Amino acid sequence: MPADCPLLPVKGMVLRALHGPLFLLASFLLPSLAFSESSQSPQSPPPSTLLGVAHIGGLYSFSTRDYLNEGAEAAQAIGARCIKVSLSLDTENPSTKLYAPHSEWPVVDSLAALADTPHFRELFGRDFDTFILNAFRPGRPASYWREGFSPEDEKAEEECFESLALHLLRTHAGTRKTFILQNWEGDWALRGSFDPAARPAPAATAAMIRWLAARQRGVARARDRFATGGARVYHACEVNLVRQAQVQGAPGVTTDVLPHVAVDLVSYSAWDTKDSPAHFAEALAFIAKHKPRTEPFGRHGVYVGEFGLPESEASPELVLERTSALLAEARRFGCPYAVFWQLYCNEPVRKPAKANSDFKGFWLIRPDGTRSPVCQLFKEKMPATR
Repeated sequence: MPADCPLLPVKGMVLRALHGPLFLLASFLLPSLAFSESSQSPQSPPPSTLLGVAHIGGLYSFSTRDYLNEGAEAAQAIGARCIKVSLSLDTENPSTKLYAPHSEWPVVDSLAALADTPHFRELFGRDFDTFILNAFRPGRPASYWREGFSPEDEKAEEECFESLALHLLRTHAGTRKTFILQNWEGDWALRGSFDPAARPAPAATAAMIRWLAARQRGVARARDRFATGGARVYHACEVNLVRQAQVQGAPGVTTDVLPHVAVDLVSYSAWDTKDSPAHFAEALAFIAKHKPRTEPFGRHGVYVGEFGLPESEASPELVLERTSALLAEARRFGCPYAVFWQLYCNEPVRKPAKANSDFKGFWLIRPDGTRSPVCQLFKEKMPATR
């Protein structure tokens, strides 16, 4: 989401400089993270770009049912086959906060247990092909690793994501559903601020490499342990400041982290190129250039985790036109997914925010219940890309 979004901040600026050399762990990590011959051999990705929608922390609702599934039902009614939500127990923006309206959340102490709560069981039982999940382990800020990442933290991350992935594989065996576990906008997390001019500390970069590698190992171990069943679980790293790395050579996740961790997928939160389909296409190619290829996605291991245009910046007609153009580029590039931001807007421009004009306009459904023209894209049949 855009950097000024108030709902999902990367809290806790870097309070002190972390010292120590930057250990680029490629020689150690890459062999251990690649799919082994004994690993689960998932089916190939969909033959076309699957258009999805995010439902994370919106600021209005239209019913008294639990907020997570109200949004999921609305997304299905629009025609979405892919949905992006938060499945997180971090201390800043846990799912219990983002989906609080009309919801009763039991106290749980693991992501696997959160995925097994009634609200998530209902969500995962819905007729979506793919669930993209912003996931952070319990009891820590989402980007705690930037301040220090101990061997104990590394072990806890790996075990947490192994447990979650194993739960999803076992519980949804036979469904052929896909689950993607990802972080949120890694370049902001790496910097500890929403200042694109900030430069990441070398120690933070090294910690992020180890953090992502631990999450990836956990997911890969779960696939090894449950090698059949039909459901698929992948791990992704989300990047967002791609254009400045490409044009200015600025350090960031794409150039300084991705080459050293063989994640299954990379998600691009595409706000730095939203005004130029040409730059957007260039950014996708730049990301793919720096991502080690992993099976089963190969050269198609980059998807669009967030994209769109708010109606506060453009007419509904222009929003549709621009979104269509960006989607066409994603399809041309071979992205397996492109996720529109978002279902209900989570960014007010004034408070109390009630009317359409009180919001920035990131939506498929407005506060007054009317729909954005972008909804029609979910009804269109996508041509095959590969």
